[in-house]
Amino acid sequence: MLFSGAFAAQERVILVLGDSLSAGYNMRLDQAWPSLLQTRLQDNGHSYRVVNSSITGDTTQGGLARLPRLLDMHQPYMVIIELGGNDGLRGLSIDVTRQNFERMIEASQAIGARVLLAGIMLPPNYGQTYTEKFQSMYPELADAFGLPLIPFVLEGIALDPSLMQDDGIHPNADAQPRVLENIWPLLEAELEN
Repeated sequence: MLFSGAFAAQERVILVLGDSLSAGYNMRLDQAWPSLLQTRLQDNGHSYRVVNSSITGDTTQGGLARLPRLLDMHQPYMVIIELGGNDGLRGLSIDVTRQNFERMIEASQAIGARVLLAGIMLPPNYGQTYTEKFQSMYPELADAFGLPLIPFVLEGIALDPSLMQDDGIHPNADAQPRVLENIWPLLEAELEN
């Protein structure tokens, strides 16, 4: 589809910085929630372009390393940060993970981008102390930076085997509209048109 120069100049970017939960792991890219978001935006008359810069297996360290170039290249209106799950599954230092989040949020806000934080929860087998500290990190960051927070991006999905892949970690293609529904209300509230 070709856009006139005037329309293209008005088009704003929503950058998705995520891991396998946003990268469309084990499915076609057009089935993943960021593609469904693009369709929803267009159907609702919003002139935003979704740039999905999600990489399966990515950590907050990887996201932080990639972010400056992405911010420079796309000058996004909004950055959706959906990371942390791989940090938690690898048992990485929560303090380091938190610092990575802080630096990503600060870098995004420094260029005037809005930030939407998408939280994740860990399975209980990582120990109560680590799990509680990990899960409290997201609301604490949202409070500290005044961000809209999706507490658990897989709410209503993670415990439903029919919506999960066989590994029990990744949502399947049928779950992607539900993921979008978990994100959409907060995201829509941040849109300007």
